[in-house]
Amino acid sequence: MKTLTRIIFTLVFLINITCAAYAAVGCTLNDPDRDVKRLFPQSTGYKTSFITIKEKGAEALKKKIEEKLKDTLEPIYENIDVPYAYYAVLKGKDIIGYIHGVNQKGKYGGMQLIMATDLTGKILNFYYQKMSSPEAKKFMDKSFTNQFIGLTLDDFMKGNLSVKDPSQDSHQDFQATLRGLRKNLILLEEFKPAEGNSR
Repeated sequence: MKTLTRIIFTLVFLINITCAAYAAVGCTLNDPDRDVKRLFPQSTGYKTSFITIKEKGAEALKKKIEEKLKDTLEPIYENIDVPYAYYAVLKGKDIIGYIHGVNQKGKYGGMQLIMATDLTGKILNFYYQKMSSPEAKKFMDKSFTNQFIGLTLDDFMKGNLSVKDPSQDSHQDFQATLRGLRKNLILLEEFKPAEGNSR
């Protein structure tokens, strides 16, 4: 019995360590040089910023984000210390858009939702950098992801969405996608990134 208790304790400890490690890292691009050029072919470079809720407003900002999201932030991978990566895309010295992503819990595991937006926050492109789902291909297909092009946070806030669930048995992942994209746009509005390290 004592041996079983030790095994369970060890497993719980390892799970907590893994979750903490996952939470400590925000959603960054796998290959920024390649991805920025693919999403903004006219770009000449980019600046990278890492921003946390804690540094921008701590608990007060967390509460504000939750009110807009109409949901509570998950205490492990959405806590106020998690750094969010923002890529300010440049053409010469001018910023022409942003690329940013969030981690979002889905039915079958974590998702990484990446979007490119213009300076007003309108979605120019959206894709899953990571998704664990038996129906992942349906979600990743452009016939689904392209439906978000042109949408803004205002559309999400007012419910002006005509996007249809592409799956048969993964409606939870569809809802998680909508939540993640809404959160992503809320964070963009609240953080208003501009400066960073040029590449």
